[in-house]
Amino acid sequence: MRTAARYTGHVAHFSYTAEKHDGELYKGVAEAKDRFELYDIVRREGGRIVTIAEDAGADQWWHWSYWNKRLSSVSEYEKVLFARNLGAMLSAGLALSRALSVMGRQAKNARLLAVVSELESDVRRGDTLHDAMRRFPDVFTSLAVAMTRAGEEGGTLSQSLAVTADQMERMYTLKKKIRGAMIYPTIILCVIVGIGFFMMTSVVPTLAQTFKEMKAELPLSTRFVIAFSDFLAAHALVALIGLVIVGAGLFMALRTPRGLRMLDWALLHLPLIGGIVREVNAARTSRTLASLLSSGVGVLTALEITHDVVQNSYCRDVIMEAREHVGAGDPLSVAFVRHEDLYPAFVGEMMSVGEETGQTADMLKRLAVYYEDEVDRATKDMSTVIEPFLMVFIGAAVGFFAMAMIAPIYSLTDTIG
Repeated sequence: MRTAARYTGHVAHFSYTAEKHDGELYKGVAEAKDRFELYDIVRREGGRIVTIAEDAGADQWWHWSYWNKRLSSVSEYEKVLFARNLGAMLSAGLALSRALSVMGRQAKNARLLAVVSELESDVRRGDTLHDAMRRFPDVFTSLAVAMTRAGEEGGTLSQSLAVTADQMERMYTLKKKIRGAMIYPTIILCVIVGIGFFMMTSVVPTLAQTFKEMKAELPLSTRFVIAFSDFLAAHALVALIGLVIVGAGLFMALRTPRGLRMLDWALLHLPLIGGIVREVNAARTSRTLASLLSSGVGVLTALEITHDVVQNSYCRDVIMEAREHVGAGDPLSVAFVRHEDLYPAFVGEMMSVGEETGQTADMLKRLAVYYEDEVDRATKDMSTVIEPFLMVFIGAAVGFFAMAMIAPIYSLTDTIG
């Protein structure tokens, strides 16, 4: 077990043995300014110090621990487990501070351990959980903070945390499926590039030497392939550096608002990919709105949070337009009906039906399930659909190489014959 205290100057690293209320002994380590603070930390956890020892090399250990906690990150799966386990402990009757203390003892991630310890300290001082969570935007999204606030204000914190965990898990699963579907084409493209590099550096130079010795007159395509091969052979390092620079340039460009906007547009209009992107955004929008509205969050606030959750900027524009319409007294579905090029027509129609029947949250949940299933089916079939396009691309590459390098060989054979 490891307990983290707030950093307020010099701290020491202690090893101790403590006793729980039921008499069970356990060992732990903790950072504290002095022994008095350590006694207070363990007492707040529900234990009693039995033995205590200050470790040598505490300063060096603390510096490593401090930067480890600051530089490490919390994975999405760990965030899901945090919300689900905390909600389960609260529903079992544990006090919030006690539940956070248990979560801290279970945490294996250094960053999560530090965050949970801060949350526990803030809650013990009288802060609400959502206010404490808001101080860690890199760990807790605006969705998680809003759901927690709704649960605290409505007295249903355990249920809100369970819904939050379910929402994050579905988003995490959806993202994994999309990444998994892209593995096959990525591997194929990497293999093609590898084979192409091998051909250019090993096969083409040998053929080029043969053509040179026989003083053959070569077509433009052959001369281009040989020139490219010669460049790679003579300037391999320059080519590698150039490739890295181009990759870094594209990466930096895509980090800018204009670059992200262009990428979002391209993803929406790419064959095969565009339809999946629309369905993914429809699923994420529906699931987020359904979770927030069913937890008692106001429509305007729910739309603002959903705007932050959805990734495609064009879809975010639709959500902000919907927020403006709702603020002016119009139905939620108006903006989505007007933008069937970004959101499938089914989204606006189901929202409209939900508003007419007073079951908007329920209809949104059904929408979310429908489009999550659609994305699941589409990602499973993606490899089968992409395979013919990859075969065409590979065939074109092989055909070009054959025409460029093998055709002159046949010409030479005919000349010799």
